[in-house]
Amino acid sequence: MSVHRSHVRSLYRRALYTSLDWYPNRATWRPIALQIRAEFEANRGEASPVRLQQLLRETEDVLEEYRHPLPYKYPTAPGGTKYERNHWFEDNMTM
Repeated sequence: MSVHRSHVRSLYRRALYTSLDWYPNRATWRPIALQIRAEFEANRGEASPVRLQQLLRETEDVLEEYRHPLPYKYPTAPGGTKYERNHWFEDNMTM
């Protein structure tokens, strides 16, 4: 796999996760995800390396602009509201 392809895939994934921070409900998020996919597909056939670099830079800038100040974290993930809440109970289970 080329470096370019993996970078574009990474940007696409970051765009989806960034949009999930703003729309945590999947029903309202789905049209946004389809719009993101359409924007990536519109530039799929671009062959000019100069134009590709410009598109990648523009996408990075847009992602930075739309970054959420308080990104969504799953409750049990590190930094989440339930992270290690019952940690004492799990430690006592090994006895």
